[in-house]
Amino acid sequence: MSTAKKTDKRSPTPHVADSHDLIRVQGARVNNLKDVSVEIPKRRLTVFTGISGSGKSSLVFGTIAADSQRLINETYSAFVQGFMPTMARPDVDLLEGLTTAILVDQERMGSNPRSTVGTATDANAMLRILFSRLGQPHIGPPNAYSFNVPSVRASGAITVERGAGKTRTEKATFTRLGGMCPRCEGMGSVTDFDLTALYDESKSLNEGAITIPGYSMEGWYGRIFRGCGFFDPDKPISKFSKKELYDLLHKEPTKIKVEGINLTYSGLIPQIQRSYLSKDVDAMQPHIRAFVERAVTFTVCPECNGTRLSKEARSSKIKGKNVADVCLMEINDLTDWVRGLDEPSVAPLLTGLQRLLDSFSEIGLGYLSLDRSSGTLSGGEAQRTKMIRHLGSSLTDVTYVFDEPTIGLHPHDIERMNDLLLQLRDKGNTVLVVEHKPETIAIADHVVDLGPGAGTEGGTVCFEGTVEGLRRSDTTTGHHLDDRATLKDVVRPASGALEVRGASANNLRDVDVDIPLGVLCVVTGVAGSGKSSLIDGSIAGRDGVVVIDQGGIRGSRRSNPATYTGLLDPIRKAFAKANGVKPALFSANSEGACPTCNGAGVIYTDLGVMATVESTCEDCEGKRFQAAVLEYTLGGRNIAEVLAMSVTEAEEFFDGGDARTPAAHTILDRLADVGLGYLSLGQPLPTLSGGERQRLKLAAHMAEKGGVYVLDEPTAGLHLADVERLLGLLDRLVDSGKSVIVIEHHQAVMAHADWIIDLGPGAGHEGGRIVFEGPPAELVATRSTLTGEHLSSYVGA
Repeated sequence: MSTAKKTDKRSPTPHVADSHDLIRVQGARVNNLKDVSVEIPKRRLTVFTGISGSGKSSLVFGTIAADSQRLINETYSAFVQGFMPTMARPDVDLLEGLTTAILVDQERMGSNPRSTVGTATDANAMLRILFSRLGQPHIGPPNAYSFNVPSVRASGAITVERGAGKTRTEKATFTRLGGMCPRCEGMGSVTDFDLTALYDESKSLNEGAITIPGYSMEGWYGRIFRGCGFFDPDKPISKFSKKELYDLLHKEPTKIKVEGINLTYSGLIPQIQRSYLSKDVDAMQPHIRAFVERAVTFTVCPECNGTRLSKEARSSKIKGKNVADVCLMEINDLTDWVRGLDEPSVAPLLTGLQRLLDSFSEIGLGYLSLDRSSGTLSGGEAQRTKMIRHLGSSLTDVTYVFDEPTIGLHPHDIERMNDLLLQLRDKGNTVLVVEHKPETIAIADHVVDLGPGAGTEGGTVCFEGTVEGLRRSDTTTGHHLDDRATLKDVVRPASGALEVRGASANNLRDVDVDIPLGVLCVVTGVAGSGKSSLIDGSIAGRDGVVVIDQGGIRGSRRSNPATYTGLLDPIRKAFAKANGVKPALFSANSEGACPTCNGAGVIYTDLGVMATVESTCEDCEGKRFQAAVLEYTLGGRNIAEVLAMSVTEAEEFFDGGDARTPAAHTILDRLADVGLGYLSLGQPLPTLSGGERQRLKLAAHMAEKGGVYVLDEPTAGLHLADVERLLGLLDRLVDSGKSVIVIEHHQAVMAHADWIIDLGPGAGHEGGRIVFEGPPAELVATRSTLTGEHLSSYVGA
């Protein structure tokens, strides 16, 4: 007997679970947000727009993503939370509908010199396992192929049990094979020291012979050098015996007692190696970096030839290649090599490695090699490298948060990035993107525009809706969305040229080029075509060349635009002169600091695994200075009131009257020139947006004396409206007699150039050649390169 299957023909009632299709934010007040309330659709691509500093990152990263991460952290036990960073709840009335947030931001990857593209993406780990299974001769487990693992040998007595209560002592030897080159300790380079840069041998230690930054005889180093007993601190170093000089320079860490305190003494060179050379040179503070470049010479390790690996690791091969050889290959070539391996015993490993390497190519990073130091990646390359682990993920209903994913991308590569963002959305994820590029804004399902201005003039939602609605809206972004730069009718003539001959750094192929002087010269080409290699390798080190790269501004809550640009120094001196006191009183990081909060302006209360509570200091009311210091005035204002001024207000304040300070006014002029007139002088650096930091850095570097300025992607983080202001600034630099060389992908900058140098035609070994030199109009007319095609479409030719 069969039973007929019955189907209910009535329309089903929507399940209550399907009603949670929005992320609701009500009353957000993080940084400059002014009680912002928005509803963001889930499983859609939402783009957040607005000028730099309008509050986009505060809403997306500081509110939505931050609270998602905080709530996830709270699901762990109190014991586990004790090992995690504590996160305070964002200043918001209500957040509903949050899902797990995965952040892919612009932060540079760790600058540890031991970190490479391969170690950061697990590709090296897979290759090490592969070689430990298939490599011939077989030398050991995966660690035997790791340049971060040293070989260890030990011998000694061991106790062996022999039956009931019987033991016997035997001698045993223990060996663990690591892949680290013993000569360079896995760094790939060895160092040589210029001793004249470490000390002045004509002086004694007490006379200040040591010239290393931070080594003063007034502090602990002086007490250690005087009390160690290894040499006479009053004897000139030129008269030291061989043993005394060895102890000063090379002595290994040794326990000593000075004034009843147990301390460790190390020679100068081991200390420099430990404190300075263990870090990436590019990540150092400017004065430390200058010292290292002056005192230390880096040369390729003669034993491993820069591969970082031991002789044993280099001897083990698969199909004639060792692990160093495959890490040196471009990832596109490495993908083909892995595809040619057919070994059933490691089939799952080969599949996983193949998928990982394919992701590099999909995301436009196939031109990289796995041994590329992660600290040398641009912001855009670092962001895409972080994306790789998410592309093949099976997770759905996740919120992916991107911070300008098109930074560092040629218009040709932006299309590929858009496809990847849509792939993530189509898998059922919510994708939130902070973006300025019209090409990416155009693919949005939903747009949230913040503004109308920046800083205190922003922080409100100006528009929510579709891209078409944004285009018709009366907002700054809407007005500029269809902006298209026009080619110049007349370009400036060159006044000379910087000659480059036989440039062969990285993928460059003996490039010969004359870079014109006295004009705005733009260097273009797809990502990985050799632009930075050409400029950094052949131009950057020359006399009179000022380089403004993409490196991030580092600074704590105590740092602000006034301290970063050097503006605070002339202000402090002006206050000191007007009041007859020391300049140090007018620094919140020195003698003038409020004793209660130590000049921070806030008190932090540590609550263990709970979020640390931050409250305004009651004594100084957040002004950071002692009450006595605030009684001193300049032009009727105290130091706290001056630091609370905007750049525009301060520019007027220091221009005349009792407060007239030309040195301060000059710096403020530069800040206003780059469009930061609204910024408060005392605003903590960590609260600035990416675009604001980029322009602050530009303003600081403009003070450096030089005839040639090199800018690496100055439009990064800039709104379409800000790009116009930047072009005006570049014009003023050229008109004042400077030469400006810009590495840039933005078509508006290309169209505005006097001369374009285009590299390509592709990336990696498919690039490295000059494919066009000439004025933009000629490039548009010929459409002979990828850049020419995109620039031609942009200007409507």
